[in-house]
Parts: sequence; structure tokens; C-alpha cells
Amino acid sequence: MEDNRTTVERHSMIPADREPLRQSDETEIDLLEVFFTLLHSYKALIMAFLIGATIMALFHTYLVTPTYEASTELYITSTDSMISLQDLQIGTALTDDYQAIISSRGVLNQVISDLQLDTDYEGLSKLVKVSNPSGTHIIHTSVTTDDLALSRDIANDLLNVCIDRIYQIVGTSEPTIIDYSEAAAVKEVTPGILKYMAIGGLVGMLLVAVVVIMRMLMDTTIKSDDDVEKYLQLPVLAAVPYFKE
Repeated sequence: MEDNRTTVERHSMIPADREPLRQSDETEIDLLEVFFTLLHSYKALIMAFLIGATIMALFHTYLVTPTYEASTELYITSTDSMISLQDLQIGTALTDDYQAIISSRGVLNQVISDLQLDTDYEGLSKLVKVSNPSGTHIIHTSVTTDDLALSRDIANDLLNVCIDRIYQIVGTSEPTIIDYSEAAAVKEVTPGILKYMAIGGLVGMLLVAVVVIMRMLMDTTIKSDDDVEKYLQLPVLAAVPYFKE
């Protein structure tokens, strides 16, 4: 009997140099365990979502300045009543040139001078976006600022200045104006409060989820029979139930 007890105890002992080696060399993440851990922490996740959404809603209401976008359009062909294939080919070739002229330093500095803007070329260039819709000879120019009237005035003055500059540089007939910017057409482009709230809520949930998962991974205490096999790699021979009074 003494030999059998000794044998059982010997098989149950853990070499001191084996357990740290296993834990350091191999780290397993049970996705199912992660899922149930997060599910168990659903109250904390919901609370984090509500707190994050509330914070971003307050941020949008009191700190975010509305921005307004005014746009104009220019058609790149001659003003003749009959447009030939050659005119269309020339318009296609000049599209990139026109976009470069519109956003050039000379044009933007002239707009700054006309409207007496409190900015420089670099500052105004960040507010102006020039694009060419695919498959068209149209130059679309948009100006975005935090003032509705200012966006409209910059867009219209930029259109007038660039037409004169294009005629001086290219030497062909002036481009045709499709649309000036009007106050009714200026639109607010500030992201809505719901978008801010959704982002804030998701970020809050993500932070709490990371904390919960990190605590789970760092917790190596044995809580069940499965943990014995997972961390000690030993079979469970018996279990003594614990009754709390």
C-alpha cells in the first residue's frame, strides 16, 4: 500500500521546470471561451456603448462646427453651336490642364485678393477640391468652409477668375459655365450626430472588450476540471465538491 501511494503521488507531482516552459512556449486562445467571456460581460459592454455614444453626442452638439459645401461646374468645349469631334478630343486633352490651372497659386491668390480672405494660398487650397467626373468634359469645383455665404462667394469668384486665367494661358475660346453656386444649393456636409454616436459606442465597446479579453488571458488560476488539463496537462482523477454555507 505504501508503494502504491508513493506511485500515485509521484505521478501527480509537476516538475518545476516544465510548467513555465509550456506556458511560455505555447499560448492557446479558445475562441469559444472568448465568446462566452464577452457574453458574460454583456452588461459592461452595453454600458460602454451607451457611455461612448453619449460622449460623442455631446461632442457633436457643443464642439463640432458645421461645414458647408458650395460647388460650380464648367464645360470644356468651345461655345459654338456645333461641336465637332475635334472639339471633344481637345476638351478631353485639356481636362487635366484646366484642373491644374483652377487650383494654381495665381488663381487662388487672386480669389484671396478679391474677397480679402484672412488666409494664404496653402490654407485656401485645402478648402478647394477640383474633379472631373469620369467620361465627361465637366470640371466640378467645390469649396468647403464653416460659413455658408463664404463657401458660395469663394466658389463663384474662383469660377470667374479661372475662366479668365484659362483664356490667357490656353488661348482657346472660354469654357462654358454650367452652374454658378447659389445659396439654396449650398449643402451642409457635417457628419450627422447618429454617425458620431455609433462611432463612440463601438469604440467604447471595443475598449471594454479588449480589457475583458486581456484579463481572461492573464488569469491562469484553475477554476474547473478542464483548466487542470489545459494548464497542468494532467488527467483529473477525482474532484471534491465545495459547498458554501
